[in-house]
Amino acid sequence: MGNCSGKSSKLAHASSSLFFDSNSGSSSSVKKEQCHSHNNFRVNDSFVPSNLKSFTFNDLKNATRNFRADSLLGEGGFGYVFKGWIDENTFAPCKPGSGMVVAVKKLKPESCQGHREWLAEVNYLGLLHHENLVRLIGYCAEFDNRLLVYEVMSKGSLENHLFKKGVQIIPWATRMCIAVDVARGLSFLHGLEANVIYRDLKASNILLDSDFNAKLSDFGLARDGPSGDRTHVSTRIVGTTSYLCTEYLSSGHLTPKNDVYSFGVVLLELLSGKRATGDENAGGADEKLVEWAKPFLSDSRRVLRIMDTKLGGQYSKKGAQTAASLVLRCLDVDPRLRPTMDEVLATLELVQAPKDVMKSSQQIKQSR
Repeated sequence: MGNCSGKSSKLAHASSSLFFDSNSGSSSSVKKEQCHSHNNFRVNDSFVPSNLKSFTFNDLKNATRNFRADSLLGEGGFGYVFKGWIDENTFAPCKPGSGMVVAVKKLKPESCQGHREWLAEVNYLGLLHHENLVRLIGYCAEFDNRLLVYEVMSKGSLENHLFKKGVQIIPWATRMCIAVDVARGLSFLHGLEANVIYRDLKASNILLDSDFNAKLSDFGLARDGPSGDRTHVSTRIVGTTSYLCTEYLSSGHLTPKNDVYSFGVVLLELLSGKRATGDENAGGADEKLVEWAKPFLSDSRRVLRIMDTKLGGQYSKKGAQTAASLVLRCLDVDPRLRPTMDEVLATLELVQAPKDVMKSSQQIKQSR
């Protein structure tokens, strides 16, 4: 398991503003021509971040062995993801087992909406570099084909590790490391001048590398946040309902506090080992996790009842109580009372290594 304490936030490239239009969800950083079909959308290379590699469709076809079924890594709402191999220096396709392993997402061609999210992915992950964001290596925009090439996250999604049967149980310390990684990624996004709102935080979009370090993936629904005197951005309602706050579901008003709520749901999944969409052990298959857990979260004497039984009691009781209290704050129905992601991160870092923090504090006091 990776050592996730003391990581520093890294930014190689950032845009001061990504200028997302509140109605279309499109970005001025990626030029498009809007016609009757999404096939007429065009990526102008001069608007694409220069650090991204432009691949031909034939390159990626060869890299994935013609998108063979045994190269399939997974399937999302907007595309299939295949394992591929490319040369680290030339980026040319190479034989399996040689060169660099990559993940190639091939967009499903059915909808204009899917293409719009492909553009958002190019825009955001092409501009923003951080240790807790999945690295986008390049893209293909050739004729009708829309593909994206990413670094491979060898452990797959957090969703699989928490809920899939037969997968190794994630211990308490690693779960808190994952929570810190996700909080760092969101804190970074919210701290940009563009005030980027991720908008699609869920366990399936949190990917894990070989050391269980966590990174945010799939930026197709990301949006620039409110600027100037605006308190929110008005948008169409998208995302997975069980991770979304009520004010967004009822109004479409988007603020960074929407991400904070979604983070609270993910942290609750990490604590309980139960799916946000409901669990047969959480008061009934139709009852969502948040509804089931809230009475326990608000009672310090009963709060440990939410903890994942698969942990076998191997966790810090005080740390679990602090994390549960944080979940309750993140899930507050009043977004003004939810903490910022900076505050969330600070709390989780205390949960993660309280002894180290206390020791450091004592050393500071003694040096004064």
